[in-house]
Amino acid sequence: MTTPLDILIVDDRPENLLTLEHLLENPELNIVRAGSGQEALARLLDHDFALVLLDVQMPDMDGFETAELMRGNKRTRHIPIIFVTASHTEHQHIFRGYDSGAVDYLFKPLDPQMLYCKVRIFLEIHRQRQALQCKTRELDARIAELNLLQAELEEKNRQLQLLSSLDGLTGIPNRRQFDEMLSLEWSRMAREKTPLSLIILDVDHFKLFNDRYGHLAGDSCLRRVALALATMLRRPADMVARYGGEEFAAILPGTSLEGAQVVAESMRQTVTELAIEHLDSPVRGVLTVSLGVSSVIPIPGCIPADLIQAADQGLYQAKQEGRDRWVRADCVPLSCRSPWK
Repeated sequence: MTTPLDILIVDDRPENLLTLEHLLENPELNIVRAGSGQEALARLLDHDFALVLLDVQMPDMDGFETAELMRGNKRTRHIPIIFVTASHTEHQHIFRGYDSGAVDYLFKPLDPQMLYCKVRIFLEIHRQRQALQCKTRELDARIAELNLLQAELEEKNRQLQLLSSLDGLTGIPNRRQFDEMLSLEWSRMAREKTPLSLIILDVDHFKLFNDRYGHLAGDSCLRRVALALATMLRRPADMVARYGGEEFAAILPGTSLEGAQVVAESMRQTVTELAIEHLDSPVRGVLTVSLGVSSVIPIPGCIPADLIQAADQGLYQAKQEGRDRWVRADCVPLSCRSPWK
């Protein structure tokens, strides 16, 4: 059922109000009466009127003053006003009425058909405005919902991007993130002409560990090692990543070879102090690691792969020499001359 629309009729003569009310009688309308301009302004505070039929000639405050006060109020300025006036005496006031805010005129004596047509037009305009406001609110709500969905999507994308850069088992950066970070830091160290160090480490005899304790224990072992290594690196730019299998790698920007050797020894001790039982290890009864260390100031003709190859060579030598140790390897391919050569 359609909600009745409020219409305000204003006239200082009760008989005129009764006539208007009778002519406008309709179940779709709620007629509100006011006998003066002041009373009309008071009624405007309590209703959302679709239309005001306003007598021009009233004592104290006439229709023009009432209309001007309505137009000066933000809440009522949009309400259409039809002035009701005597045609034989007030034609000279028509332009003043439009200046006051009237949208139309009705002349006394009222023509019921003319009254019905004009009121119907403005009521339809009011319904259309209400529908537009409703659609606007719906659109605003939809926009707010879309903004929320967009924020959620961006957050999910951020989480997916984060997950794509982390190792699923250990939760530390994966090989992809390692490659990206090494490339970025290589370029930065080249600009700053400062050393970039790399440590590659391998869990000693990890296959024997898995064979004895099982793969679930092996996964738990790798998680504990990853956490211990990541925790000991305190500088924001340093990064430890899972390089592959039981291998890990640490990028140390702005760190000299001597500093990297200190970090490597700390890593070796940190893993040993975890005291993870490894009874089948030929090295000792707890889990140990071997490490290769290298460092270089990036220069033209030298690429990140040279540094990786050097650190990997150090790791190979550490294993050959008995494991549970670190070995330094200089990054000195023909195209790259290390400053420590």
